[in-house]
Amino acid sequence: MKIVETVAEMRAAAACAARPVGLVPTMGAVHEGHVALMDRARSENETVVTSLFVNPKQFGPSEDFDSYPRDFARDLAQFEACGTAIAFMPPVEQVYPPGFSTSIDVGPIARRLEGASRPGHFMGVATVVCKLLATIRPDRVYLGQKDAQQCVVIRRLNADLNLGTEIVVVPTVRDPDGLALSSRNVYLSDDERTSALVLHRSLRLAERLWVDGVRDAGGIRASMRELIERESGVRIDYVSIADSESLDELDLVEPPALVSVAARVGKTRLIDNTVLE
Repeated sequence: MKIVETVAEMRAAAACAARPVGLVPTMGAVHEGHVALMDRARSENETVVTSLFVNPKQFGPSEDFDSYPRDFARDLAQFEACGTAIAFMPPVEQVYPPGFSTSIDVGPIARRLEGASRPGHFMGVATVVCKLLATIRPDRVYLGQKDAQQCVVIRRLNADLNLGTEIVVVPTVRDPDGLALSSRNVYLSDDERTSALVLHRSLRLAERLWVDGVRDAGGIRASMRELIERESGVRIDYVSIADSESLDELDLVEPPALVSVAARVGKTRLIDNTVLE
């Protein structure tokens, strides 16, 4: 596995790489969800590029940039074990050199849900992903369904700017008890981890109501909220049932509908989702 740290080096390596090229963008703290992305990329491409960059521009002032889990040696070992050919690991000054002032706003879909709770978050995501795609020119980029809104934002970015990459969304990977894998799960105490399972239970409740014929989105949201609020130590940020492309909130559930939740469990903010189809 080749480790590349500069944009110029990455551009040159990508230009010489066997095609097709699959990109897996990460912020490190690798878990089985990332492994699923790398495995899928390896199965569909001649060359896998995995990036490792903790992007400061997608963290708000009161968020966990400084304490975000970092174990780069372990991450790189995981990349290599998963068949990564090139690990792109740029320092901040390579991605945002002195004088950098450009940012990308993909419009209303970036200001709802996570965008409303974390102003500027998706501007940071869209900007760094655009830079990665412009530098590497991958044939495919691999994203996790757990970050459903991020997938919507990057699809819009790719389409609007004619970046020409195929967006591949890989299903959420969960622990056996249903908790969606996340780099932030390491922050949870044992009791908090147990409480966090209510997020998955609320999504399963929405699925059961849908299967039983309930189409009133407001009623499903209310039932989900009631379930989550019974769990001590969990504070709801939002419960949403929205169109899976526009992210407009729905009155009546029409598939495919994105059901998503965000909540703080102790001090840790977690998100999860499912799609009603």
